[in-house]
Amino acid sequence: MLSIYKKEIRSFLSSLIAYVVIIVFLLIIGLFAWIFADGNILAQGRANLDILFFLAPWVFTFLISAITMRSFAEELKQGTYEILSTKPITDLQIILGKFFASVTLVIFALLPTFIYVYSVYQLGSPQGNLDMGAIMGSYLGLLCLGMSYVSIGLFASVITPNQIVAFILGLFLCFFFYVGFDQMSNLGVFGGLDSFVQSLGIQYHYDSISRGVVDTRDLIYFLSVVSVFLGLTSLILTSKK
Repeated sequence: MLSIYKKEIRSFLSSLIAYVVIIVFLLIIGLFAWIFADGNILAQGRANLDILFFLAPWVFTFLISAITMRSFAEELKQGTYEILSTKPITDLQIILGKFFASVTLVIFALLPTFIYVYSVYQLGSPQGNLDMGAIMGSYLGLLCLGMSYVSIGLFASVITPNQIVAFILGLFLCFFFYVGFDQMSNLGVFGGLDSFVQSLGIQYHYDSISRGVVDTRDLIYFLSVVSVFLGLTSLILTSKK
């Protein structure tokens, strides 16, 4: 697994993908958080980063789909996966190596945003008037959300050798799992199961963690999503052999 992880990291860093993803993420988040949006940080007059944690899941929907679309699609198209599968390494190790490499890139994208935390901390009146518990909870929620998106993106990538199709499929699945269940619960067609349907969505658990209270049920949910999609990815790889 470690060899696959290193290979993927080298692949990311030797191409423009990693740099473009991080720069685009920081530009979009930065511009909307500080300048463009009506409720930007400076316009609010309040020391909080709510807009950052509201926008990040939506931006991640596109960027993580772009990161993961080539993970298996490219290798399946070029036939290099067959060569890789002959080495003394299991499918699960290959999947986990690619998974942790993509998650590492997500972490690299998040780290520079701590500059925003420091800036708002300094701008607070009095200085430091910032709910750090909620902020750390939101970062944990973003990390869990990013891991879920990565597992979904890998699943989309293994289905088709076409990177564009993998991107669109990953984008749709990430979008659906983030807001789809929440919107379905608002239809009122499930009766007493509306709250259960809502709890199947990522947004429900992301919002819960973002309040600064880490509930094991939320962590178990994200772990379950990651496990299910990585398991499905493994099944599809096995069926392709």
